[in-house]
Amino acid sequence: MARLFWILILVLLMPWASIAALTLCENHPVAALALGGTSQQAEPSAPPESHVLPAKAVQIASPLGFRITNSMLVSWIVAIGIVVFAQRATKKMNQVPSGAQNLLEWLVEGLYRFLSGIIGPHLTERTFWFFATIFLFVLSANWIGLVPGVGTIGWGTHTAHGFVVQQPLLRGANADVNMTLAMALIFFACWIWWALSEVGVKGFVKELFAPKGESEGALRILLVVVFFAAGCLEVISILFRPISLSFRLYGNIFAGENLLEAMSRLVPGFGWLMPIPFYFLELIMGLVQALVFMLLTAVFTMLICQHEEEKPVAAPA
Repeated sequence: MARLFWILILVLLMPWASIAALTLCENHPVAALALGGTSQQAEPSAPPESHVLPAKAVQIASPLGFRITNSMLVSWIVAIGIVVFAQRATKKMNQVPSGAQNLLEWLVEGLYRFLSGIIGPHLTERTFWFFATIFLFVLSANWIGLVPGVGTIGWGTHTAHGFVVQQPLLRGANADVNMTLAMALIFFACWIWWALSEVGVKGFVKELFAPKGESEGALRILLVVVFFAAGCLEVISILFRPISLSFRLYGNIFAGENLLEAMSRLVPGFGWLMPIPFYFLELIMGLVQALVFMLLTAVFTMLICQHEEEKPVAAPA
């Protein structure tokens, strides 16, 4: 139950974390351009002739000056749905599970065993609440984005090619880089905390810069220089991990939703038929991307938190 409690807490906090990235885009136009949006000073462009998913999430409401975008709305729906499902599944716990309880226990137990075989029981016990949340939230958000109406119902204009939706009411949560960047930054903060608590500051620095293996003399000096240079490159790669994690997930989901939209308009009159094979492809892609995001974050954590085994001291003859 403790693991489930932390999972529910993180599910509730994750959509709100995307607000920080959205605020960054609003206050810093350069950052907005880097995240795939447009600055407030940009002139509005002419409406496109064919509908494609906008690169930037659309604001749909602003109560008391608080901006709410269509992707933020979907992230809240996903988070509330997971919480309601978990509460219903655990409301009356039975010794022999069935229904929703059976499904939830199967998911939690399966994920726990899967992660234990990769990062070990100790790290799994400490970090399972985060990785399970990441997997369930990303998977649910990816599949919710495939529901008919997400991205296709909203405000628009009539054109020669029919009605074009320019401001969709709903947008896939992971098709917004603000959401994926928020998840990556949350992981980065947790990764630093787990690393420092597991190996300490000295072990953290040693893991990055200290030479591995045993050597003496000139070879030892050479290895110190080589591993220090490799450590500097590792620091750079660590700083870029939130960017790579966020854009990998965002790019795949954004491209998949645009692919479905393009297929629906490829053959006039058969817009309902053409995307069907690609829906099955996107269902698999949604699962794969959730697994990739969870596994990459888990492996990154394992690599920095692993303890170097001490060799046994030989007994004196």
